[in-house]
Amino acid sequence: MSIFDFFKRKSEPELTEEEQKWNRMWFLWEKGLVRAPYAELMEYESEVNNGGHSQFFFNASNNGTVEETVGVLLGALPRVLAENLEKAYAAYCSQDAMCDEESEAVFDESDDFFYENEELLLDILRGYAQRMNQ
Repeated sequence: MSIFDFFKRKSEPELTEEEQKWNRMWFLWEKGLVRAPYAELMEYESEVNNGGHSQFFFNASNNGTVEETVGVLLGALPRVLAENLEKAYAAYCSQDAMCDEESEAVFDESDDFFYENEELLLDILRGYAQRMNQ
């Protein structure tokens, strides 16, 4: 090995076909090219992972789409995740949800439940990624 080999950029490991499709799905989502309900599922997954249910509701309310997005999600999520979202949404709809300690406790519980059961949502998204890129 020569000294110049040290400076050569190590090549990135090649992505599997599944990983390539997964990345393409997220790229298309960022461009607004993913259809419902998958766009809403991806938004929900992304927002909850970045800041929990409180961030999800805050950003959706800024976009003026909370009620519509929650409605789509309730029809698309597996039942246990839909029930969890319903609980968090009820807390959000309560008076002063974003600064209420009781609502924050519900958001924290809902976040924990989401993280424990996230694979159910990811399975839906993996299936979509495989179908959309065929």
